[in-house]
Amino acid sequence: MKRHILSTIYTICSSSSNSTHSSSTTKQKHYYTFFPLVHFKPKNQSSKLKENMVLSKTVSESDVSIHSTFASRYVRNSLPRFEMPENSIPKEAAYQIINDELMLDGNPRLNLASFVTTWMEPECDKLMMESINKNYVDMDEYPVTTELQNRCVNMIARLFNAPLGDGEAAVGVGTVGSSEAIMLAGLAFKRQWQNKRKAQGLPYDKPNIVTGANVQVCWEKFARYFEVELKEVNLREDYYVMDPVKAVEMVDENTICVAAILGSTLTGEFEDVKLLNDLLVEKNKQTGWDTPIHVDAASGGFIAPFLYPDLEWDFRLPLVKSINVSGHKYGLVYAGIGWVVWRTKTDLPDELIFHINYLGADQPTFTLNFSKGSSQVIAQYYQLIRLGFEGYRNVMDNCRENMMVLRQVLEKTGRFNIVSKENGVPLVAFSLKDSSRHNEFEVAEMLRRFGWIVPAYTMPADAQHVTVLRVVIREDFSRTLAERLVADFEKVLHELDTLPARVHAKMASGKVNGVKKTPEETQREVTAYWKKFVDTKTDKNGVPLVASITNQ
Repeated sequence: MKRHILSTIYTICSSSSNSTHSSSTTKQKHYYTFFPLVHFKPKNQSSKLKENMVLSKTVSESDVSIHSTFASRYVRNSLPRFEMPENSIPKEAAYQIINDELMLDGNPRLNLASFVTTWMEPECDKLMMESINKNYVDMDEYPVTTELQNRCVNMIARLFNAPLGDGEAAVGVGTVGSSEAIMLAGLAFKRQWQNKRKAQGLPYDKPNIVTGANVQVCWEKFARYFEVELKEVNLREDYYVMDPVKAVEMVDENTICVAAILGSTLTGEFEDVKLLNDLLVEKNKQTGWDTPIHVDAASGGFIAPFLYPDLEWDFRLPLVKSINVSGHKYGLVYAGIGWVVWRTKTDLPDELIFHINYLGADQPTFTLNFSKGSSQVIAQYYQLIRLGFEGYRNVMDNCRENMMVLRQVLEKTGRFNIVSKENGVPLVAFSLKDSSRHNEFEVAEMLRRFGWIVPAYTMPADAQHVTVLRVVIREDFSRTLAERLVADFEKVLHELDTLPARVHAKMASGKVNGVKKTPEETQREVTAYWKKFVDTKTDKNGVPLVASITNQ
C-alpha cells in the first residue's frame, strides 16, 4: 500500500499474519486510523511491553512479528519485533527486511521541516565512509583527525571574529550538535558565575538565564538538567524574537548570561545582538555586574558571515563570550556535528576540562559524551577547504534567492500572509489569510500526499493564537522544486475549498445540550464524521474511495 495521507485525512490499513510457515495462524485484522485525531492500537498488545516502553513508542499495528515478502527467499520464519531472535539470518535477508521498512520513511530531500543537511558531494560521502570506523576520542591513535578538528575550530573562531593574535590557537570543541554545544557553554557560564559569587561571599545557588520564548528546546533541557532558572521573554504578534529591552530588564545579579538567537527556529529571524550588547553594557556599568552574552548561532552562524558581513553579532561585541553553531545545518554536513567556540581561554574555566591518559597520552577533554565518530569532523573540514569563503557565499546566496522566489510566488496566490522576514535564515514562514474553514494543520497533512513534509505549528507565549507553516530552504532545494511545491500548495487549497469546513470549527463550543464534552467524546464525534464522509466518496473511476485505497 502506498504511504499516502489522503485528502480526507482518512486511511485504511490491513495486515495479515497467517503465514503458511508459522505453526499457528491468526485471523486477518482490519483496523482504522484517522489522522491526526485518534490512534487505535491493537487490544492484544502485551501490557508488559507497554510498561517497559517509557521512552520509545512502537507503531506496530499487526502483531509482534516482522514479515518480509522479498526476504522469504532467504528465511522462512518471521522475526520477533521486540526481542532478539534466537538464530542468525543471512545478511541479504537482514538487509532486505530493514530496507523494506525504511521505504516507508519520508524522503529527506522533501523534508522541508528540517534545517539539517541532506546532500553532500560523493567525494565527501566517500571520505566519511572511509573514516566511519574511527573513534574521534582516540586522539593519540588518530592524531590527524584531531588536527583536522583543531583546524575547524580555528577557522570557525576566526570566521566569528575571535580576538586572536597571529599564531594564537582558538578555544573551542566539536560536539555532536548544537544541543551539546549549548550545554557546554551554559556550564562554563554557570561555573564562572559561581566562582565569582563564591569569591565575593555571595549566594550562588539560584542561577538563571534570560532568553526569548522562541529558543530551541535544548535551552529548556539545559535549564532543567543543570538546575538553572530559565527566564523567558514572551513574544507578541508580529514580533517573534526576543525583545532586547525586555531581556535586559529581566537580568539580575543571578543571571549567568543572556542567550541571543541568530536564526530563530520559528521564523529564521536574527535577534538584535548589537542592541542587546549595548543595553547590557550600560546596565553592567550601573549595577557593577558583568553579565555576558552567549549567541546561539545554530542556524545562522554559517549564514551571517557570508550574506550579512557588516552585521555585528559575534565576537566583535565585547560581551559575547561564546558562540555555538551547527555544522550539520548550514555548515553543510550530515547530521551529527556542532561547534562551540569561546572568546578567550579565560572564558572557559579550567576545572571543566578533564585530562585522561589511558588512551596512550595526556588528552584534554570537555564534552558531555565520550566516544563519537570522526566522519562528521572530517566532512566539516572537507566543506571548509572545498568551498572556502567564496563557495559558502555562493551557496547561501542561492538559498536566499530560492527563498525569495518561493516567498513571492506564495504571496501571489493571495492565500497566505508571510510571517518571516526577508533577512535571516533562508526560510519562508507563512499563515493562511482565511482559516475560518480550514487551517494550517490540514494543509500540512494534505501536502504529505505529494511527499512534502511541511510543518505547521503555533507560536510560543504570548502569540499562541498565531499558527504558521514553514519551508526551510537548504542547498538541495532548487527553484524547480520551489515551483512544484507552490503548484502542490494550490492543488491542496483547491481541494480543501471543495471539502466541508473543518469539523472541529463546527464543534468549537465543545458542548452538547449545554454539557461540555470530554476530549474522548469530541474525538469520537470527529472520527465518526470523517468516516461517514469518506464512505460516500469515490475516486475518478467511480470506485468507492475505501476500495480504491485498499487496492493500492
